[in-house]
Amino acid sequence: MSIMPDKWIREMALARGMIEPFVEKQTRQGVISYGLSSYGYDARVGRDFKIFTNVSNAIVDPKAFSSDSFVDKETDICVVPPNSFALATTIEYFRIPRDVLVICLGKSTYARCGIIVNVTPLEPEWEGHVTIEISNTTPLPARIYAGEGVCQFLFFKSDQVCEVSYADRGGKYQKQRGVTLPRL
Repeated sequence: MSIMPDKWIREMALARGMIEPFVEKQTRQGVISYGLSSYGYDARVGRDFKIFTNVSNAIVDPKAFSSDSFVDKETDICVVPPNSFALATTIEYFRIPRDVLVICLGKSTYARCGIIVNVTPLEPEWEGHVTIEISNTTPLPARIYAGEGVCQFLFFKSDQVCEVSYADRGGKYQKQRGVTLPRL
């Protein structure tokens, strides 16, 4: 399994729609960078956020998740409360090839501020907007800037094609659009 370079990512994005919309070079002037990098793609966070709150005294239960645990905001700057988190989504829509696994890492600019980004792997033949969990580990409110880079996706191509892909399994998050809450 090899990590794929910028040339391959560009070809797959433009010829096969692997990433839409696709930014061919890294944009960084006055923003947290996004777009194609040497061995990855820095995705942008959208304007829709679900900010975690305990107003309703809900219990966090992945088997019976309550949307009452979140406040919805559409904004250019999301303020994540101290020691809390928000869910958001990428602007980009991804279509992962059958022989590729994608891993996501947070941007160093946010990490150096105590803001951690978590995304589970994008499996072979998964597609959709990626739901991103943004944790504020600090005791202070933290700003997240919509339309700017939030995380980097790394593409690993296998020398063999998997027997069963995410699409073959009928994955529950297939073709998701917008911020998607946990499903059982």
